[in-house]
Amino acid sequence: MKNELLKLLYRNATYTHEELADMLGKTAAEIEAQIKQYEKDGVICGYKAIIDWEKLDEAYVSAIVNLNVVPKASSGFDDVARQISAFREVESLYLTSGDCDLSLVVKGKTLQDVARFVARELATIDSVTSTTTRFVMRRYKEMDSVLYNDNDDREQLFI
Repeated sequence: MKNELLKLLYRNATYTHEELADMLGKTAAEIEAQIKQYEKDGVICGYKAIIDWEKLDEAYVSAIVNLNVVPKASSGFDDVARQISAFREVESLYLTSGDCDLSLVVKGKTLQDVARFVARELATIDSVTSTTTRFVMRRYKEMDSVLYNDNDDREQLFI
């Protein structure tokens, strides 16, 4: 049940405990207890709606920023990752392999806001040796939800 429950919640976090119980052949109380345990254990870290901001007047700019970083002897990349995670502009942060050490998704109201943030905040961190910024022109899929297709009907498709 555990992995199936998580898959269902990932697909649609608005399912009720009763709906999940029906799908998994469990009771609503069992589902509620398992979800609470996942939350307590940090397996479930939060719940979010996937929003197509282009449909609203509150659209924002996002960029994928790659950083090269000198890791600390005692903590590797963890200290700089914690520091970067604290910025409200940072939507996501990943330790990666390949051409860069850290990849971030950064958001702002304008291209200039994002560029300023990268130049003034990220590039000035002692451990950061270089940055590469790529602005997102259009989002087609976000967290397994399709935001755009050939018919532009913007229906959401789930795994």
